[in-house]
Amino acid sequence: MVSKLILGAIWIGFTAYTLWIAPLDRPYTWFVGKQLLSFNWTALNAFIPAIFWLMGIWSMIYGCLMFADGRMQRFRAWPYFLGSNFTGVMCLLPYLILRQSNQEFHGKFDPVLRFFERQATGFAMLLITLGLIAYALIAGDWQDYLQQFQTRAFVHLISLDFCCMALILPVTSLLKDDMARRGWSHRPMIFWSVALVPLFGPLLYLCFRPPLIRSNTTEYSQENSQQSATPDHSSTSLLL
Repeated sequence: MVSKLILGAIWIGFTAYTLWIAPLDRPYTWFVGKQLLSFNWTALNAFIPAIFWLMGIWSMIYGCLMFADGRMQRFRAWPYFLGSNFTGVMCLLPYLILRQSNQEFHGKFDPVLRFFERQATGFAMLLITLGLIAYALIAGDWQDYLQQFQTRAFVHLISLDFCCMALILPVTSLLKDDMARRGWSHRPMIFWSVALVPLFGPLLYLCFRPPLIRSNTTEYSQENSQQSATPDHSSTSLLL
């Protein structure tokens, strides 16, 4: 309950702060947005596209934790995941607040879930992250970025959003529940190493986490009993 109150306070505060600054009312926001989406980064300080696309990496990290979790909730995770790719924590936090802690998994693996479960997805995100950070450090101007952080609402907000993505991971039980579904429920050192090391902790976790363990639920017991009760026509035909 305390964690939900903290997450709720962060969501209210960040949303109110965003509306107060109103970055969409600034012409610079639309200019930067066009350059970012068209990959025309030469007109921008390298730190800005790096942070912007690292926000997408954060959304993917949460997606890798949310899609299996969403199977156990009363509502799906994908609308919040899609929204987080455009608005960051403003769309992500409602899911984290409304979800209930659940450490079991049952259900089928569809193509989307398989994609988010692959370790190759984690390795790909790790390589992209390393590339973006290297690009920012080599081509970026730190002093200019600090000045834009203080004077440009868009740069200011995506930077705060990036920090909030890292801040809320230890608060929510999403990571803890994901570890429990994989047999790592009693490994607090792994949890804190992942949760407290920004960006690289979750990425390395996604690269090396074990597969999901399906729970034996009543639903599946009934399904198996129905399958066992179905006559095997192939074997019957052979006997005849």
